Amino acid sequence: MNALAGMVPAQLPIAHATGAVRADGRAVPTFRAELRAIPSWRNAASVVFMYAQTGAVIYVGVRWSPWTWPMCVLLMGRTHAQFASLMHEAAHRLLFSNRRANDLVGRWLLGFPSFTSTDAYRRVHMAHHRQEFGPDEPDIALYRGYPITPASFRRKLLRDATGRTGLRLMRQLLGNWRSPDTRSRLTFWKIMIVQMGLIAVSIGSGHWWVYPLLWLVPYLTVWRVINRLRSVAEHGGMQASPDRRETTHSVNQHPFARFMLVPYRIGWHLAHHVDSGIPFRHLPRYHEALREAGYVDDSFEYPSYPAIWRAMRAGY
Repeated sequence: MNALAGMVPAQLPIAHATGAVRADGRAVPTFRAELRAIPSWRNAASVVFMYAQTGAVIYVGVRWSPWTWPMCVLLMGRTHAQFASLMHEAAHRLLFSNRRANDLVGRWLLGFPSFTSTDAYRRVHMAHHRQEFGPDEPDIALYRGYPITPASFRRKLLRDATGRTGLRLMRQLLGNWRSPDTRSRLTFWKIMIVQMGLIAVSIGSGHWWVYPLLWLVPYLTVWRVINRLRSVAEHGGMQASPDRRETTHSVNQHPFARFMLVPYRIGWHLAHHVDSGIPFRHLPRYHEALREAGYVDDSFEYPSYPAIWRAMRAGY
């Protein structure tokens, strides 16, 4: 078994052209124009509502502490998934049709609060989309070697859940304060300015522990688990190919997974890779068009996230 491509389907569904998509899954021009329209005002409401949700979780943690802390830490891990998902949308310049607004919000309200340079992420993420599993693939270590043994899967998740993965990545970020690259140093200090602002708000509110417990700890632990589980469900064990069905898994989307694991419709990931210029709100519609064309069917799509995680441990 190929050490990289151990989960590529042996046989792909036979697709056919429809009035909406071609046999290769690409949308026809008129349908593609509809799908690529950016709903800027609705996306702005999503950003505002995400911040409101974040504030509500923190309020519960402060108002009913310490009994609600475990639940709040879990939900704040979800919050980091939300920040990352909308930042991903901004990295594709699909959050707002106005590029300046897109980049401003993507950097200062989404990326920097979650310890991420949106611009640096955009550069490496575009390499991911140009050729999944190509020579510039940034996340090959996350996708390599599946299926794996149950013990190996548990070890990876334990490293994430206990903060070891997060601390390693945090050390890499902190090392940028003395980077020889001026851009990296400036971005590092922008991230630190935002983090210091969050710390100041935490202290000023009279609850100094909010920042370390409800922002930093979930980032280092719960978010790392979510990120791995989601990432391997997207590309684990696949391979480089012009057919996106050999580079990207398709997983049926259920309400709890959409709430906790793959917010903002990022779980319709195959559709996103067939056409990465489609905003997240339109991915379900595109996915349905792919199903109507036979590009995706039940023989190819996993019925749930637990199902694909079980398959990632299959054969051991």
